Amino acid sequence: MTEKIDFLIGIDGGGTGTRVVIENATGIELARGVAGASGLINGASGAWQAILAAIENAFASIQQPVPELARIAVGMGLAGVHNKQWAREFLEKNPGFARLSLETDGITSLLGAHQGQPGVIVAIGTGSVGESLSRDGTRCEVGGWGFPVSDEGGGAWLGFNAVNHMQQVTDGREAGSAFSEAVFQHCGGSRDAVFKWLAAATQGSYAQIAPLVVQHATGENNPAAIHILRNGAAEINKIALALDRTLTLPVALCGGLAQAYVPYLPQTLLNRLVTPHGDSVSGALLLIKREMENKR
Repeated sequence: MTEKIDFLIGIDGGGTGTRVVIENATGIELARGVAGASGLINGASGAWQAILAAIENAFASIQQPVPELARIAVGMGLAGVHNKQWAREFLEKNPGFARLSLETDGITSLLGAHQGQPGVIVAIGTGSVGESLSRDGTRCEVGGWGFPVSDEGGGAWLGFNAVNHMQQVTDGREAGSAFSEAVFQHCGGSRDAVFKWLAAATQGSYAQIAPLVVQHATGENNPAAIHILRNGAAEINKIALALDRTLTLPVALCGGLAQAYVPYLPQTLLNRLVTPHGDSVSGALLLIKREMENKR
């Protein structure tokens, strides 16, 4: 019996939040929704819980109940898909979607930014990852090894470095400022409270401090915050260079922290920057549409 797909959903899931966009079978956007983190580091069940919540929120925004899942095809770009065991456990828990296409959030960001054409993306959100598609069809990935050992320049990495700076200020190893005090207060406001915060801190916890880094670098011109952002920009540049050493492919910076880095990037990279066509959610939609076309 031929399946009847009435809805297509694109899903972007990371360490901080989940975003979805819903289209009908003719490609008309119906709704968007958000929910909590669905990066696979949270576990398959936790990821599915957030994804289904985001879908429910999207349909609720147009006063519709969630349709039968067997009428829905979904494309997903999730953080943590590199871990094959995590990805397998996640797919095994498919609650009943008719079709499901799963990729990393880096791949869906690449698809969305350049609409499937050759190019480079560096996605900078809670984590970071770079992807490229060369003109000969070769695909390359850089970074994305996961926090805390990788994800350089991402929100969690910024927060991690900010907390380290705050610790050194607290010890008297570095001079204090409004920036270090803001981080100290965020983590509890006392030495004992900071230790308690550290014991429970996750990737998302560190990422919540990233706005303080950006705020104090851009608004307060704080040297320590600027230093952290400059170091992050250097990492972003290294990722972009590793993806295309010919310096000929267009580069799109994606994710919530992309614009914060622009003032700190070298001119050689700035010269190649283009505005992303779309985001990871639109790339996830393109992913499932291509799979459906290929299987007709």
